[in-house]
Amino acid sequence: MQMLQNAGACEYCKETHLKKQEILDTGDTMRYKSVQEGIFLRRPNRFIAHVITEGKEEVCHVKNTGRCKELLIPGAKVYLEKSSNPNRKTKFDVIGVEKGNLLINMDSQIPNKAAGEWLAKGNLFSGSALIRPETKYGNSRFDFYVEDCGRKAFLEVKGVTLEDEKTAKFPDAPTLRGVKHVLELGECVRAGYEAYLLFVIQMKGVRKMMPNWETHPEFGEALIKARDQGVHILAYDCLVEADRIEIMDAVPVSLERPE
Repeated sequence: MQMLQNAGACEYCKETHLKKQEILDTGDTMRYKSVQEGIFLRRPNRFIAHVITEGKEEVCHVKNTGRCKELLIPGAKVYLEKSSNPNRKTKFDVIGVEKGNLLINMDSQIPNKAAGEWLAKGNLFSGSALIRPETKYGNSRFDFYVEDCGRKAFLEVKGVTLEDEKTAKFPDAPTLRGVKHVLELGECVRAGYEAYLLFVIQMKGVRKMMPNWETHPEFGEALIKARDQGVHILAYDCLVEADRIEIMDAVPVSLERPE
């Protein structure tokens, strides 16, 4: 799908530009503060990890409740953000990890923030589009609702941290909620809206994006159905550094079923 043409002369866009500024903070939200390195030891549950940092073992909050088994392995180099809240039980958040020569951001909250900033900068839609996060439609709450010169669209974002031989895959665990969102994007198209599913690949270095057929084939089938209904399925990689992340380049999406 090509980017919508910039409609600077459109009165509708002029009126909604200020509304967008009120709805979405377009500041430099993708930069972390107080980042330091550590060595991963173990993860007793989904929420915490034991990490050696600056010579001391710390119990850290993991900002990703997914399995991440291929990432969080003993001895892996991780990146921590120190909390500014002195009363918090855990001092640090695990936000990134090195896998071979890849630096992967594993913060599950960051894809939506990165996508919001990316949209607000005029990517995909014009820079004058109205962008409203967390908008309810039907039985779902989609990550973004966008209006641009009378065009109306819903956009759902999925963060991707799973990489296998230069291929990004989603999901890393079965996700009934993800299937529901994908199918309801198709319902949006039937109702006359545009609909987009955006995979934010939280790393550089992948060559393509595909469903994780082995882990959740139903999600792959839902993607095929949604595509056939007119949902635009997009994937973009990210520039990832220890203290920042930015959406960068389009990555081909393959929905070919395995043999």
